[in-house]
This record gives sequence, C-alpha cells and structure tokens, in this order.
Amino acid sequence: MVLPDIDFQNPIALVLLLVLPLWWWWRRRRPAGAIIYSRTALLAKLPRAGRGITRVLVVLRTLAIAGLVIALARPRAAGRSAQSNTEGINIVIAFDISSSMLAEDFQPQNRLEVARDKVKQFIMRRNSDRIGVVAFSGEALTQVPLTTDYPVVLAAVDNLQPGQLDDGTAIGTAIVTAANRLKGAPGRSRVIVLLTDGVNNRGSIDPRTAAQAAAAIGVKVYAIGVGTEGMAPVPVGRGVFGLRYENRPVEIDDALLTEVAQRTGGRYFRARDAEALDRITAEIDRLERTPVRVKVYTRYSELYRWPLALALLALVAELALAAWKGPIP
Repeated sequence: MVLPDIDFQNPIALVLLLVLPLWWWWRRRRPAGAIIYSRTALLAKLPRAGRGITRVLVVLRTLAIAGLVIALARPRAAGRSAQSNTEGINIVIAFDISSSMLAEDFQPQNRLEVARDKVKQFIMRRNSDRIGVVAFSGEALTQVPLTTDYPVVLAAVDNLQPGQLDDGTAIGTAIVTAANRLKGAPGRSRVIVLLTDGVNNRGSIDPRTAAQAAAAIGVKVYAIGVGTEGMAPVPVGRGVFGLRYENRPVEIDDALLTEVAQRTGGRYFRARDAEALDRITAEIDRLERTPVRVKVYTRYSELYRWPLALALLALVAELALAAWKGPIP
C-alpha cells in the first residue's frame, strides 16, 4: 500500500505539543493531596475505580490537546509540484466572434459552435504547447496569454460570444494582436491559428500588411475559413423573439486568407468538414519544437478535519466523564 505524502501548512504550531510532556511532568511533581483517616478500614470502603477514571481523563485531555495542535498545524496530503522538460510550440488562436459567425450553415449548429468545437478538439490534442487566445470582431482583445494551463484556455474558448466586442471582422487587427503575443515567446516555432468567416470589413490594418509583419518576426499563420458554400440563414437583426435570420449567400474571402497564410509560410484550410482541423494539427506537429520546462501543480487535500474531530470527541468525553466523577485532580 502506497501512503500519500503528508506535510503541514503551519508546522510551527507543532511546537505547542511540548505542552503535553510539561503538563505530565507538572502533574507528577506537584504534591499530592492528602486526607487523614483515623482508621485504615475506611479506605477499604472507597471506590477503587476512581484512580482508573482519573487516568482516562488524563488520556482524553491529552488527545484533545494533541488533536487541536495538529489541526492548527494544517496537515495536508498530495501537495506537490513537479517540473518536467518537454518540447512545445507557441500557438495563439485568433477566434472570430463577429455576429456573422452566428450564420446557421452547419445545421443544427451555427458557425460559432462548429468553430468552438474544433478549437477545443485542437487544444485537447496538445501536450506541451503554449497556447493563447485572442478574440476579435471589429477589434481584437487578448483573452488568455501564452500558457500550458489548458483548462483555462478551454474555459476561455467556451465563454467566447458575439457582442463582447464591436461588431465587424478586423482580420488584420487580429493578426497583429496575436503576433504581438508571440513576439517575445521563446523558441523558433510561433503559430497563429486564425478562425474566421473570412470577410475583412473593419480595422485600420490591412490583413496582407499584418501578415508581412508577422512573417518578419517568424510567425506563421494557419487560417481556417469557417463556413459552407451556397445559401445559409444569416442574422440580420434582432426582433421580438430574438435574432431574425434571412437566407443569404455565404461569403468567405478564400483568396485573402490563402494569401495571408502563404505570406507567412502557413496554410489555409476551409472548414467544410471535420477533417480540416486534423490536417492543420498534422501540419503544426511537423514544426520544429523547442525545449519547454513545464511546472505541474497538484491540489492539496486538507486533513485537519480528522485531528480536529478527534480533539472534539475527546473533549466531549472528558467533560461528560468529569461531570460524573469530577475534574482531573
């Protein structure tokens, strides 16, 4: 049987355990109380259990004090951190949250839901890559900086919704924002995974210029155009019962996204099926990886409740026994 590692959050409190031997020494050294009897025959009539009950009271008080001191020291189990050296890539996911991502051309899902599912699958396939998230529409905002804490990244992706930023699609601004997050990242492999419905209509930075700037600092852009071809229900406003949809042609600027990706040495994929992200994953896995030191934390399991419960039980038992027999002499 493997026992868990146990330590104390407040070990200095254990010094208080020295009170116990001092108390025992004091009880043994103090003068015992004496009662003078005129006849020894009277001693035979006294209950012999009194001495044993006194010892039980001493044991109970010892347990109560020891339990309280140990609980105060806050014992805990499995509280460890470990460092491991591995290899990874720096990746920033630029996620389009414009209102057009609500187009329902992936029935029964819309573009946003499909893109979110694909991104989460992509994140869960990572092992040691640093990942960040940038949300964009008419502007861009970093949601998560580069990290290996994948649960945090997944939670951020789950929380992405249209309406959090000014509406529109500023692809150039998104690329520049993501590239800035990668600029100081260690290692040679720096990647932007850009998910968008692909029609640039906002922002003061041209996507091609942004791609050139990203390429200059060694960043590759892998773009994903999220959307089918033909007609699709697209939100055109908000009515009494929620969003109003109209069937409109699906517009994704494949030529722009292809050029942006090629200028950085990346690739463009059209997410018409579930295999698009698989192809990107295979492409990214072939990139040169850089050694990364990962620090993994595990949660502490608090154990103070057990000695505290023992102390309370011992205290209750002592009080009950003392009320019947009398306090410890």
